[in-house]
Amino acid sequence: MASYLGQLNYDGLFLEYDSDRDGDFSPLSTIWNGNQNKRIVLGLITSKYPELEDKAVIINRIKEATNYVPLQNLALSTQCGFASTEEGNKLNEDQQWAKLQLVKDIAEEVWGK
Repeated sequence: MASYLGQLNYDGLFLEYDSDRDGDFSPLSTIWNGNQNKRIVLGLITSKYPELEDKAVIINRIKEATNYVPLQNLALSTQCGFASTEEGNKLNEDQQWAKLQLVKDIAEEVWGK
């Protein structure tokens, strides 16, 4: 699958990485395939639960991903939208905004403003 994704012509590819079952970042080098025009968006912030992730843990995961893709070709997002099922997820609106603020804060710390 990674080699197939690496052959596709895309600007950005959003990948879920919010749980241990998503595996490690090793496929990223094949998916990125050395193309400086591609951006891999790491979905490290879960949209399933209201608890905020530890900022330091997320920053360390981004650093880990740089073993496979240069930092300038990485980005951060939530792993999915906040209503990915008909029932929605267990977050209220304030918790959703807090998750988005966390993404913004981490992105500014890692990549600058």
